[in-house]
Amino acid sequence: MDQPESSKPGFLERLSALLLREPEDREQLLKLLFGAYENNLLDADALAMMEGVLQVSERQVREIMIPRAQMDVIDISQPPEEFIPFVIETAHSRFPVIDGDKDNIIGILLAKDLLRYYAGEEFDVRDMLRPVVFVPESKRLNVLLGEFRSNRNHIALVVDEYGGVSGMVTIEDVLEQIVGDIEDEYDFDADEDNIIADGAGHYRIKADTVIADFNQALGTDFSDEECDTVGGLVLKAAGRLPQCGSQFHIGNLNFTVLRADSRRLYSLQVTRKAQV
Repeated sequence: MDQPESSKPGFLERLSALLLREPEDREQLLKLLFGAYENNLLDADALAMMEGVLQVSERQVREIMIPRAQMDVIDISQPPEEFIPFVIETAHSRFPVIDGDKDNIIGILLAKDLLRYYAGEEFDVRDMLRPVVFVPESKRLNVLLGEFRSNRNHIALVVDEYGGVSGMVTIEDVLEQIVGDIEDEYDFDADEDNIIADGAGHYRIKADTVIADFNQALGTDFSDEECDTVGGLVLKAAGRLPQCGSQFHIGNLNFTVLRADSRRLYSLQVTRKAQV
């Protein structure tokens, strides 16, 4: 039996129901967010942050961790006068402390605790160590962020399925997946040169350095017909957005990603290949 004409939903009612319908999956939710952006209900930064929140709930620690080989650590056997110059040079706020090997991490040293050494107090590194938090590579980032917040911890060591240390992750690494790169006083300054040589054959390069400037500084001849920047050159070689710590060989140069988030590259380390 047909519905009376008066009881059938009108066009406006059907349209309203479509617009107000709750999204059934992530793709529909993203479409709604992009629709809000296109209608000027969200700006680009807000849209990017919402996308980042969705990614955090899906990504795992292994995707953003600092690889084991890139970890800056202190060996407990070193006296303070030996490792303090390293602390100053790397300028981190927290350091994993090992006992001979990176699989044997015995604690976390906060750089600020070294003030006691300079104050002339009795100083024993072991007494300064904070407990180590270990997390599996498969832990979801949203779960890890909740744990960081609840235990007020800022750093965790990442272990593989065999219990070996495979990397480390900080609360900053997780937050950058939501808000983008977080620059601090030790990152590239906006007014700083795009290319910085460290005197040991390494160059620290801003990813947005134009290829012409890069060629002039390093004596290379990369073409800028397809890519304008060094970051674009690395993206082309990788075929995707690489993670922090990823390494690529382009020409006679080795490129290591120093800083990146889920949206873009920020800085790279460049060294020349050893001549055989």
